[in-house]
Amino acid sequence: MANVVVVGSQWGDEGKGKIVDWLSEQADIVVRFQGGHNAGHTLVIDGITYKLSLLPSGVVRPGKLSVIGNGVVIDPRALLEEIDRLKGQGIDVTPQSLRIAENATLILPLHQELDAVRESSNMLTRVGTTRRGIGPAYEDKVGRRAIRIMDLADPLALGRKIERLLAHHNALRRGLGLEEVGVGTVREQLESVAPRVLPYLDSVWSLLDHKRREGKRILFEGAQGALLDIDHGTYPFVTSSNTVAAQAATGSGLGPSAIGYVLGICKAYTTRVGEGPFPTEQANDIGRLIGERGREFGTVTGRPRRCGWFDAVLVRQTVRTSGINGLALTKLDILDGLRELKVCVGYRLDGREIDYLPAGEHAQAEVEPVYETVEGWQAETARARSWAQLPAQAIKYVRRIEELVGCPVALLSTSPEREDTILMQNPFET
Repeated sequence: MANVVVVGSQWGDEGKGKIVDWLSEQADIVVRFQGGHNAGHTLVIDGITYKLSLLPSGVVRPGKLSVIGNGVVIDPRALLEEIDRLKGQGIDVTPQSLRIAENATLILPLHQELDAVRESSNMLTRVGTTRRGIGPAYEDKVGRRAIRIMDLADPLALGRKIERLLAHHNALRRGLGLEEVGVGTVREQLESVAPRVLPYLDSVWSLLDHKRREGKRILFEGAQGALLDIDHGTYPFVTSSNTVAAQAATGSGLGPSAIGYVLGICKAYTTRVGEGPFPTEQANDIGRLIGERGREFGTVTGRPRRCGWFDAVLVRQTVRTSGINGLALTKLDILDGLRELKVCVGYRLDGREIDYLPAGEHAQAEVEPVYETVEGWQAETARARSWAQLPAQAIKYVRRIEELVGCPVALLSTSPEREDTILMQNPFET
């Protein structure tokens, strides 16, 4: 039995929530291993829609253990709000169903304020962040001044750690013309949430190791997409963490040998939220049509997503950087009725053709897509649950994608409902 890592193979918003929910039925444990509440997952179960940002998608399934790993940055107020919101929908999140890594970094209000000021400033490149404090919190983690969730249990040492943090932040705030923050203010913010958060704490690395040795199936749930990876994405228009599959090991405390299968999620077209390069973007009627049909608005921000044709170059690249074994192709039904489709098979840069996305910011902005035209289909693929229910041209489209990206399609999603899924390869049994 393989432990499975699910990662986005584009710029996020690929439909990971549904796929993780579908796979969680076979899993015993679902683990979030990076990112924060800037990620959004929408689940539709028995007609009820659940919107999650920080909690693992498995939390809505009874009998599953959900885990937030050390690679996640946690806003304790957002965490508690999400727990309370789920309780209002009949999902009771308890310390028996959710465990949080004691060494995870906390996001504070000062992080969010700094994030917003930077994003609004004309002095820096706007990257389109969600302004939720994710980047500044990761900066403090790397700078060895972060307050971690375990620090809430040590009031005597907390004051000193807050002073260390504010020595950095108040200097920044003075430079930005912001009022300084006092130690007492931050302490009060933390002490107000500590009683409700501390019962969930655990040595997650040890917990997961024991569960793995017991033969439990572990599903690792990534946030965002591989093209937003701080190292392998479209830098600087990226998130502040590693989003590729290898981070599942680092961000949970399990070694890489615990990972057996990597499932990459990608749409049958391409979308992106925020700033940055997007070679196949269609800022025209086609892009608007795809956006309207696909309801392409950010789960967290509500911002409209930029839409374009499927980019096989990018997905082929993320298949390699994440070691993807199989793809879950989502939203095929959004392309129903289009007479012809285009697929990007290469780029043109400075008069020559290349088969990869260059790392340089300028080069990424300058590449031009080389398209292959594919015949569309007029019949519906929506709610199909077997290959036999798909139009012949839709099958050809899927097969062509497999050829171009060098990876088989393991799952095909034809609606937001979990049952509308065609299975070709079960990741847990590979």
